[in-house]
Amino acid sequence: MLNALAYESWVLHALIWLPLLGMVHVLWAAEDRAKELALGWSLVVFVLSVGLWWAYDPDLGGGYQLSSSLPWIEAWGVNYALGLDGISLFMVMLSTFTTPLAILGSFNYIKKRQKPFYALMLLLEVGVVGVFTAVDLFLFYVFFELTLVPMYFIIGIWGGDRRIYAAIKFFLYTAIGSLLMLVGILYMYARGKALLGVASFAFVDLLQIPLTSGEQMWLFGAFALAFAIKVPVFPFHTWLPDAHVEAPTPGSVVLAAVLLKMGTYGFVRFLLPFFPYAAQDPRVVTLMLTLGVVGIIYASWVAAVQPDAKKLVAYTSVAHMGFVVIGVFALNLNGLQGGLLVMISHGISTGALFLLIGMLYERRHTRLIADFGGIGRVAPWLTTAFVITALASIGLPGTSGFVGEFLVLLGTFELHPGMAIFAASGVIFAAYYMLPMVQSVFLNALDKPENQAVQDLSRREVAILAPMIALMIVIGVHPSPLLRRMEPSVQMLLERVYTAAPAGAALIEFREEETDTSDTPDVILDRIRSGAEAVD
Repeated sequence: MLNALAYESWVLHALIWLPLLGMVHVLWAAEDRAKELALGWSLVVFVLSVGLWWAYDPDLGGGYQLSSSLPWIEAWGVNYALGLDGISLFMVMLSTFTTPLAILGSFNYIKKRQKPFYALMLLLEVGVVGVFTAVDLFLFYVFFELTLVPMYFIIGIWGGDRRIYAAIKFFLYTAIGSLLMLVGILYMYARGKALLGVASFAFVDLLQIPLTSGEQMWLFGAFALAFAIKVPVFPFHTWLPDAHVEAPTPGSVVLAAVLLKMGTYGFVRFLLPFFPYAAQDPRVVTLMLTLGVVGIIYASWVAAVQPDAKKLVAYTSVAHMGFVVIGVFALNLNGLQGGLLVMISHGISTGALFLLIGMLYERRHTRLIADFGGIGRVAPWLTTAFVITALASIGLPGTSGFVGEFLVLLGTFELHPGMAIFAASGVIFAAYYMLPMVQSVFLNALDKPENQAVQDLSRREVAILAPMIALMIVIGVHPSPLLRRMEPSVQMLLERVYTAAPAGAALIEFREEETDTSDTPDVILDRIRSGAEAVD
């Protein structure tokens, strides 16, 4: 059926442009129809994205599929180029899955300026889907920056009392990191044009640029800082708790479920294949693993003493992303696949936690853990949903959180057993900060009159939480379909890292002045490959 509809030729474009059309529709419609229209458009996008599960064929290898490219700024070599592989597939589906749930979860939360809010939510979906499908570095940067605008206004207009501070902090942190990445992008473009005569921002072209080991280290640092801030990696995490606490519930959901993944996705998509020599440097690996482990332990300790439930969950994001970082820089199949699964699981479980805390806030107008107690006696379904989600966040066996963290620890232990042991303590710490919150909110004595009138889940709330909880369990019990689809792309990525790295080492001896200006790009590449073989 998909073939009959020529699905593969237009679906990626539709996933980007339909939310944009929806945004325009929402802005032109009446105020009281904004939320229903936004939900409708986001559901259409999600339904279309479901077909990606069958359209992407892992048996064809780990390269890009469903690809298309159109000239955009020909003078600069910029193309509107999209593609999908086994890594970006799940990031796209996670984005289209969480957006309608976040919109549906905002129906009782957003009371003012509904049209601009829902328009911005759809614009945010445009940006995140574009980030995960772009295969042109210039286009990627455009979408990466685009996500800043709607998120800034979502926090700054519909957030809490300190919303302006949180919005500006979020914007400045991300913008500074993005500026460094832009410098790196322009440098790579200039080097490709000078050495190979290729004026292009396409991933496949930029991968061919011969970079010395020194160049790789500097470029790795520029890109890594941009993505580390977005993740965020310790010690660049300070903007995240403020953004989460002040953001409205749907903003927190999208921020946790999708936007943080742009940073870890950048690690996998750019740092490893573009700068393989730097990615394998023992100093770099040790630094990244250390930051990941410190982030896990530090965030867990800080989370354990938070009186605000939303801020506690915000710090769990720092801890979970620490697992992703160490999985990526384990530089093996188990670690990378585990890191990708943690990204997916975190997006679902933490997104659900923010929704649940938002539901509690709508009922009690407080997020302080001490203000609750005994909610389980009056709202059993709400309690059940929260407990399952909390256990998935901890990483209980049988849930999505366990599979990813287990593979990360397994992959890390293969090469860095000490780091794996320290990281494993994060699982214990997760129980230390999450279970007492569950105890205090739901299981303690029902001794406050305000809590006795708390209502259980409505049908709308059940419709939001049910698919998220189902995925937590299904992925935890049967992760093999996900692993099968991402494995070829991960294998290809690792092959690129380990085969391209010697060439980077050989380039230490390469000098532009030694190259005849009449040499063709193929001649230059042949000389470089010869040097790499000599190193081997």
